[in-house]
Amino acid sequence: METTLRFSLACLPHVASAAATAAALSIATPAAAYPVDCAILLCLAGGWPASAECAHARAVFIARITPWPVEPPLQIWNCPMRAVARRPAPVERLLDIAFRDTGGPMMSEAPALPLAPLPIVDQADIDISDPAYDFVRSIHVFQIEYRRHRSSDGDCNTWSTVREGTYGEQGDFSWARSTTARIPAASTFRPGTSCSDYYFRSVFVDWKDYEGTYGFEEVRY
Repeated sequence: METTLRFSLACLPHVASAAATAAALSIATPAAAYPVDCAILLCLAGGWPASAECAHARAVFIARITPWPVEPPLQIWNCPMRAVARRPAPVERLLDIAFRDTGGPMMSEAPALPLAPLPIVDQADIDISDPAYDFVRSIHVFQIEYRRHRSSDGDCNTWSTVREGTYGEQGDFSWARSTTARIPAASTFRPGTSCSDYYFRSVFVDWKDYEGTYGFEEVRY
């Protein structure tokens, strides 16, 4: 069965410049004929537009932060963009690979540039340092565990562990120790200022789409 995914051209300037007279881009593709991480990348950029493909992509995105284990929600290294050299961010090339009909014509045929190849080690296989891909670097993941209680001798005891996952310039993902002060306000983490018993455990992810619209999800466990 063929399904159709529609994106506003306003959110993808490389596509807009190639077809500026169109109001929307409609791409028909057999269901499940694309790598899911390509779909996540495109749907995230477009603000998760309503479609079966984007609903599935978002479900995978959230499932990856649902313990255990907690995984990078976008694994861009699994999206075969197949660039052979560094070049400006070819969003239209990504559209070709993510949503083309198998064996069908390509939207873009950008020639390879005689530049050094980009090594592929858990990162994008094209150069995504262009600001067009800032939405990838906007993704932050927080794994949060916090406990607080007052002991029998009146001391207020707290314990917390927070780690923060971020994306580098080429879409590489890494974890680092963090603090409760870094937890975004959109999280339901609300310890308050008293020393009442409080226990909180979650994985929180937030992002901004291509146009800067903020979004988030939180999984309590």
